[in-house]
Amino acid sequence: MTTTDTGEPALTIDELAARAGVTVRTVRFYSGRGLLPPPEIGPRRVGRYGRDHLARLALIEEMQHQGMTLAAIERHLRQLPPDLSPHDLAVHRAVVASWAPESVETLSRRELERRAGRPLTDEDVERLAAMNVLAPENGDGAAYRVDAGLFRLGVRLLDVPLSEETILAARTALIEHARAAARELSGLLRDAVAERDAQDVKSLSAHMHPLVVQALLTTFQRSLKEELREWVDTARTEEGSFEDEDASSA
Repeated sequence: MTTTDTGEPALTIDELAARAGVTVRTVRFYSGRGLLPPPEIGPRRVGRYGRDHLARLALIEEMQHQGMTLAAIERHLRQLPPDLSPHDLAVHRAVVASWAPESVETLSRRELERRAGRPLTDEDVERLAAMNVLAPENGDGAAYRVDAGLFRLGVRLLDVPLSEETILAARTALIEHARAAARELSGLLRDAVAERDAQDVKSLSAHMHPLVVQALLTTFQRSLKEELREWVDTARTEEGSFEDEDASSA
């Protein structure tokens, strides 16, 4: 892997396919259908791919995992703004993944690594097990029961420079707050339809579910951005104060 003049990682088509856990043939197929933007052409006419290609490829694979047809994926991608950043695409993929039904698959170690798009050390597998992403099938490490909805997230968390304890604490906080929000919202909706018949309640529930999920995701994303912005601003202010103190003491 090389880098561009701006420091952007530049991947060959083989490296891109390996990172995404797909075949080179799949990448070429998606490119031929216009689902992936063309690569930058580097020295010796070698195509170079960056974070945008990797994020878009992950989104395509997620939509296929959800059962969307290729035609539906093409229509969906055409509706997206053309200037979405890799971060925006990752958020969009997370929204798509949130609709995945709970499913458990049994995978071999080799298939596990193919799905991950990278080799997995024994320590990686242990961390994924600690996050309840997978569990050994028979205790011999030959096969694993994998939560398909959490696997991609778990693999990405392997590269986050946080301790296992911090990640597990964050998971516990998210689950507790999500359940509390779901319980309170369910109570509000239940009270609002208390006088209606069962069919109306079922219809309203189906209609409200995607709206409530979208509202929760949007609210959480904006709240998190505000918290991170305040955190960064505070850190910069404190850093500036320390520099002023050092300058005055000098």
